Amino acid sequence: MTSASGTAQNHTFAAAGVMLVAMLIIGFIDNYVVAISEEIGLWQFQVMRTLLMIPILLAMSFAGMGTLRPRSFLRVGGRSVFAAAAMLCYFGALGFMPLAQALAGLFTSPIFILLITWGVMGQSIGPWRVLAVVLGFAGILLVLQPDTGTFSYWTLLPVLGGFFYAISIIATRAWCEGESTMTLLLGVMCFQGGFAAVATVLLVVFDMPETGFLSRRWVWPMVEVWPLLWLQAFGSLAGVWCIIKAYQLGEAGFVSVFEYSVMIFGPFFAWYLFGQPVGIWEALGIALIAAAGIIIALRAGREQRREIIPG
Repeated sequence: MTSASGTAQNHTFAAAGVMLVAMLIIGFIDNYVVAISEEIGLWQFQVMRTLLMIPILLAMSFAGMGTLRPRSFLRVGGRSVFAAAAMLCYFGALGFMPLAQALAGLFTSPIFILLITWGVMGQSIGPWRVLAVVLGFAGILLVLQPDTGTFSYWTLLPVLGGFFYAISIIATRAWCEGESTMTLLLGVMCFQGGFAAVATVLLVVFDMPETGFLSRRWVWPMVEVWPLLWLQAFGSLAGVWCIIKAYQLGEAGFVSVFEYSVMIFGPFFAWYLFGQPVGIWEALGIALIAAAGIIIALRAGREQRREIIPG
C-alpha cells in the first residue's frame, strides 16, 4: 500500500518528467520556424497554424478533454490578446535571430511578473528577488549584446514578447480562474490567427515592401512548408498539453523551474539541426536569465507552501 507522502513524491517526479517532455517537444519544433520563415511570412504562418489547430482542439474537446466555451468572453479575450501578442513577438523574432536569443527574451517573463506585481500591484519583494531582477537584466544584455552602432529596436522583440507573456500569466490568475485550459488555448489561437489575418490584409492595402519574415505577403502554393505546418500544429498542442499536465501533477513553484530546460533543448537542436552556435557570452546570459527565473520560482514555491502550512 502506497503512503500519501510516497504518492505525492511520485506525482512530483512525474510532473518534472512531463514538463521535461514538453520542453523537449517545444525546443525541437520551434527550430523549424527558421525553415518556415524561408518559405512564407509570419502572418501566413500564424493564419495557417491556427486553421490547422482549431479542428484538433474541437476534436479534443469532443473527446472530453475540456470545454471550449468561456465563462467570461471579455476576460478570456483580454488575457488572449496579451498571450497572442507574446507568441507573435516570439515567433517573429525566430525569423531573424538565433533560437537561443529568442528564448532568452521570452523567458524574461518571470522578471516582468515580479516588476509588475511590485510596481503596479504593490506587492513587496525581498532581497532575493531584487537579486533575480539584477541577474536577469545582466543576462538580457549578454544575450542580446546591444551595440550602439548597429542597434535595432527589432532586437528587443522577444523581450517585448516576455513582457506581454508576463501580463498574460498575471491575467490568467486574476481574470480567468475556473476557466478551462482548452478555453484559454482556443482564445490564444483565435487571437493569433485574427491578428495575423488583419496584418496580412494591411500588408496589401498599404503596399508595404517585403523585407523578410515580418513583412512577407501571402505565398501560394506552399507545398514545401505543409509538413512543417502540421508539425507545428500537432507539436504545439502536445507541448502545451504536457505543460498543463505537469502543473496539475506538481507544485507550480517546483514545476516552473523545469521549464528552463527548453534553454538547453532549444539551442541543442538549433546546433544539431541547423548549425546555430551559442557563444560564451550568450551562454552566460542564458544561464543568468535561467538563474533569475529559478530564484523567483523557488521563492514563489516557498510562499505557496507557507500558505498551505502556516507557521
